[in-house]
Amino acid sequence: MSRFPVAISLGAFGADLVRERGQASFIALLVEAGVTRIELREELFTTNLADENFPALAEAIRAQGLECLYSAPLELWIEGQNAPNAQLQPTLERAAACGAAWLKVSLGHFTDDSDVAALADRLARHEVHLLVENDQTPQGGTVQPLTRFFARVEALQMPIGMTFDIGNWLWQAQSASAAALQLGRYVQYLHCKAVSRNAAGKLIAVPPGQSDLHLWEQLLKHMPVGLPRAIEYPLQGDDLLQVTRLQVQTLARLGAALHQPNLTPTLEAVSHV
Repeated sequence: MSRFPVAISLGAFGADLVRERGQASFIALLVEAGVTRIELREELFTTNLADENFPALAEAIRAQGLECLYSAPLELWIEGQNAPNAQLQPTLERAAACGAAWLKVSLGHFTDDSDVAALADRLARHEVHLLVENDQTPQGGTVQPLTRFFARVEALQMPIGMTFDIGNWLWQAQSASAAALQLGRYVQYLHCKAVSRNAAGKLIAVPPGQSDLHLWEQLLKHMPVGLPRAIEYPLQGDDLLQVTRLQVQTLARLGAALHQPNLTPTLEAVSHV
């Protein structure tokens, strides 16, 4: 059966633990668990970003054979501005310094007046590939603005992909299934998390149950085959490696049954037994 590439967003191990240990300390665990890609989180660095030793981090990741994605809490478009966020340039530079092949950001306040051509010009100076994710905000977490953005991107033949976060749609009461129908062809990276309400009524990310996994497989029918998929739900337990390995194995198999050849014997083959 097929095995698809799995990433881990380091926030899955808990913000406090990651800040305490440092993001580099999780590299070995990811490799042992069978992970393909590490997703660094800009908000989990503990020092001033100018003081981080990104080249050393890049070398540590590269030495273990992992792909690297850099995630930043940056909105591509700021309210009231037609030009792309000025912070995109230094963020791309930090991603490159980490050895990241991808930078993940959110859409922000995109409008019909947003200068997408200017965005293309800025991206052309960098080798880092941009991925835009549906976040949990009204401006970046609903289907229609993202549909309009990617239609513009497609018309200009810009190499920008989508990170489809399955759970984030619920923060704006959006249907993940409807979103997959409209946006699935743009998806290059899948963020996986189930969502529940805690005792205070707040939406939180949780590990998937069987019903969640079934839904995720249905969503994959509308997306390119073999997408890298990331764990963005809590990974906790006394044996963190075993917990992580089991979840990696689950996601690695996700969607495999959709692409298996039909092994049912034909009537003619049976008749010759």
